[in-house]
Amino acid sequence: MSENLQRVAVLGAGTMGHGIAHVCAAAGYTTALFDVSAEAVDAGLSKVTANLDKGIARGKVTEEQKSQTLSNLRGEPNFEAAVGGANLVIEAVPEKLPLKHEVLTRAAKGAAKGAILGTNTSSLSIESIASALPDPSRVIGLHFFNPVHIMKLLEIIVGPQTDPEVYATAAAFGERIGKQTIKISDFPGFATSRLGLVIGLEAIRMVEQGVGSPEDIDKAMTLGYGFPMGPLRLTDLVGLDVRLHIAEYLSEKLEDGDHFKPPALLREMVSAGKLGKKSGQGFYSW
Repeated sequence: MSENLQRVAVLGAGTMGHGIAHVCAAAGYTTALFDVSAEAVDAGLSKVTANLDKGIARGKVTEEQKSQTLSNLRGEPNFEAAVGGANLVIEAVPEKLPLKHEVLTRAAKGAAKGAILGTNTSSLSIESIASALPDPSRVIGLHFFNPVHIMKLLEIIVGPQTDPEVYATAAAFGERIGKQTIKISDFPGFATSRLGLVIGLEAIRMVEQGVGSPEDIDKAMTLGYGFPMGPLRLTDLVGLDVRLHIAEYLSEKLEDGDHFKPPALLREMVSAGKLGKKSGQGFYSW
């Protein structure tokens, strides 16, 4: 099946979507990037170009690679045109189950016959997403990490009805786009969200309790444990509202989920509009 995977549609041109489209196009896939407005599509394409230019400045990307990537990528504000003929659809829309149902159901009707339907969800059950679709065996979790064009991991989540051949194709796709893959069962929070979130929430509690400043707590993890980025700076990049949503979800879904209950400080910051980098203020000023 993997040899038939030639056309990719990425639904959502935001932080994750434009990065996913970038790596697909760079790997030689004919890639369409969709969003609900032409302005959002253009913004996503501009970010791809900017990241390619940064790669050239650092000697990581050649002018030829930039040109080839952009020639494989097109922005498409028309949904049906974006998914038409796609062998792989990857949704990167907000973490709202009804929205994912709507987007993937619509994509299943317009994509190529037998197309794989991938979801970039970081926490929602693959089974719950697949349940609304005509063929749940075609659905698989493809959890990328930000920034997509730099981070090497692709977490592949296999639902209870996911066809083994779909997984094999997804793993081959991950290898082609330059990622190392891990195979994870469909369980709340998967592997990465659970591990990353529990550290992030504990770091927030430490700030709340006055244990240390965000800078010093982050430094403890980067210098003491070799983390590439501290948990509070990462929380700012992910978005405090996103972290809050996932924490609420896991504390409810996991039998032993008390350690995922959101700290009061996290709720207060989100209520105050301090969402991290995207709002300009979180644990750091951006």
